[in-house]
Amino acid sequence: MELFNLKDDTDKVNFSQAVRKGLGKHQGLYFPKTFSPLDDPEALLALPFVERSKAILRHLIGNDIEPAVLDAIVESAFNFAAPLVKVNDNTYCLELFHGPTLAFKDFGGRFMAQCLSHIVGNDPVTILTATSGDTGAAVAHAFHGIDNIQVVILYPKGKISTLQEKLFSTLGDNIHTVAIEADFDTCQQMVKTAFDDTDVRDGLNLNSANSINISRLLAQVCYYFEAVAQLPSAQRKQAVISVPSGNFGNLTAGIIAKVLGLPLKRFIAATNANDTVPRYLKTGEWAPHDTVATLSNAMDVSQPNNWPRIEALIERGEFSQDLLKGEAVDEDYTQVGMRQLASEGYVSEPHAAVAYKVLKRDLKEDEVGIFLGTAHPAKFRESVENVLGQPISLPEALANCAGKESLSVSLPADYEALKAHMFSVVKQG
Repeated sequence: MELFNLKDDTDKVNFSQAVRKGLGKHQGLYFPKTFSPLDDPEALLALPFVERSKAILRHLIGNDIEPAVLDAIVESAFNFAAPLVKVNDNTYCLELFHGPTLAFKDFGGRFMAQCLSHIVGNDPVTILTATSGDTGAAVAHAFHGIDNIQVVILYPKGKISTLQEKLFSTLGDNIHTVAIEADFDTCQQMVKTAFDDTDVRDGLNLNSANSINISRLLAQVCYYFEAVAQLPSAQRKQAVISVPSGNFGNLTAGIIAKVLGLPLKRFIAATNANDTVPRYLKTGEWAPHDTVATLSNAMDVSQPNNWPRIEALIERGEFSQDLLKGEAVDEDYTQVGMRQLASEGYVSEPHAAVAYKVLKRDLKEDEVGIFLGTAHPAKFRESVENVLGQPISLPEALANCAGKESLSVSLPADYEALKAHMFSVVKQG
């Protein structure tokens, strides 16, 4: 698999190199020049999830990882289900929260951890990543206990749910968590700055586990095939998928699936008040606003890092912008969406409710709608209980960490302070 830096196409790498480096020169994203469609995607839909995922990832990655090794990685990483749950006659939720940290990012986090561990062998690596909620837990659990890999996770202090934070801030060992006194976009920019700092990048053998890393992105392609495979065959080509969108890695993966030949009709990019992309799709003007805090906090991103990849697919003619609509939902309508789902007998958290509300607003009579359930409702227990007025029990993964003490360190939004802290904890690690 040959990948090019979207900001400098002289910066060319294979899959293993891209996984190891994370970001390219000038903070550029690695991406293929083109995607080769699958020979028979319809036939793949008849296969079980893991077997289908092996075929898709072998097609994408090629021989950069030996097929037998790649197959074993897929079997280990994707060892939980992604059920398509019927909400009503023409609407389904793809539940992506049945992994160990109860969020969709378990797919990409676990796949990346095992790919990177295979690629680097015994070489020391430092993972630096920013999270607006779920990435932190997925990455922390995926890499926890791997001796030669240290993980530093930045997150906006006070802007994610307590249970989200506890899932990754209580592990310790090789997992180092930092609460930054700013918003997620600032955390993300500090990660980018570190990659441009040769002292840090080379001194700590830096890598990133955000969705900017191509391995995480390709893993997510697989569950879009799983969603469509669970639909009745007559409905597949009329499927509309509504994706709750923050950093836009999830939507990028869905569009890649479409480019590979997955039979579905179109996508909706559903955002909260941080609506840079919906406004851009309507006006053609890229004009990020200051990030605002919302109930759907994992989507509180005003400058989504993965959008250049979607833009590249559109500009190259591999994906038509006509097949993508962007819509934003405010806080009131997020709560309305949660209550509407509850009236259908389905309990949802705010992110899925944003996707559902936009989907119901836009779905045509002859279409079938799928919205992504990206996190277990219990991860947002306080919000869900406040909106729905009903108690939610904690699954075991959350109950086990709820009473533990957070091991996070608080730092100001100061890159030099972060740099000093990283060298301190990684050397200790």
